[in-house]
Amino acid sequence: QVQLVESGGGLVQAGGSLRLSCAASGRTISNYGMAWFRQAPGTEREFVARINWRNSTYYADSVKGRFTISRDNAKNTVYLQMNSLKPEDTAVYYCAAGLSLGFRLTDFGSWGQGTQVTVSS
Repeated sequence: QVQLVESGGGLVQAGGSLRLSCAASGRTISNYGMAWFRQAPGTEREFVARINWRNSTYYADSVKGRFTISRDNAKNTVYLQMNSLKPEDTAVYYCAAGLSLGFRLTDFGSWGQGTQVTVSS
């Protein structure tokens, strides 16, 4: 099992940027698909971005062109660079690791505890 710890969340004004980090331990993530999900109050957890072991990336339409997912296998860490933030990006952001190729919650067996991102208008 991979243990994941997110960091980097906070309060930012609309149009600003944040970079989230997800530090993994317990196993190397080099063979894992890594993803970010988010959950706003009263809503279901939703897919944001994914990077597979070949560094191919996939994004939700709502963040495409603004967010960038990347990984540093030497540091066992995944990042989410978030630019041009909007108030609707406000949510708890979760890092996830999985060995399948899917985008569903059930495709990921390891989850972090989440980090809060708040975007003010």
